[in-house]
Amino acid sequence: MNRFSRLELLIGKDNLNKISNTTVLIIGLGGVGSFALESLVRNGIGKFIIVDNDIINITNLNRQIMSFQNNIGLLKTDVWEQRILEINPNCIVKKITKFITKENINELFCQNIDYIVDACDTIEIKKELIRQSKKRNIKLISSMGTGNKMDPSRLKIMDIKKTSYDPIASILRRMVRDENIIGKVMVVCSDEQPIKCNTKTLGSNCLVPSVAGLLCASFVINDIVG
Repeated sequence: MNRFSRLELLIGKDNLNKISNTTVLIIGLGGVGSFALESLVRNGIGKFIIVDNDIINITNLNRQIMSFQNNIGLLKTDVWEQRILEINPNCIVKKITKFITKENINELFCQNIDYIVDACDTIEIKKELIRQSKKRNIKLISSMGTGNKMDPSRLKIMDIKKTSYDPIASILRRMVRDENIIGKVMVVCSDEQPIKCNTKTLGSNCLVPSVAGLLCASFVINDIVG
């Protein structure tokens, strides 16, 4: 028996080997990214490039799976490197602890990448990840907004062209159309209308971001095994 023997029963040894030889770039280790990363580690992905510039703070405790009272103030990339290796010491982990901009985004692609999980909050970087994934022929799954939403059952994996009720998706749909980007751009998006809050800060909970992250991971794993 090994740590992935139960998974092997479902997908077979050959597919398990494919998964272990896959490299995933995850940008953004918050509510969505943390659950996507946890699931991918536990499903046997062998190499990760993890990208985030933030430290864990007390407001993360309600929705980010790696956050605890005893690691508040630590860099998310450091915490995640340790957590990944505690689950699977055979994983290869590269940390990029910086804020990604259009000027430095090429640093993400210094090695071969099979999948990108976009769980970041920056619209311009989401746009650039779409462009880069098409240019470099890398499969992308991008999470749309999960703030101010309460119903995880409204989340689905879909082409960006089919999204609705999501301000981020609306911006990206326009960009895909205006730049004549060919082919599907796969996203995780909810058709739930956001709850109106009387503040610029988005309300959030564990329910919706966690499921969005699991759907991102599901996209990657199910695509590998066909």
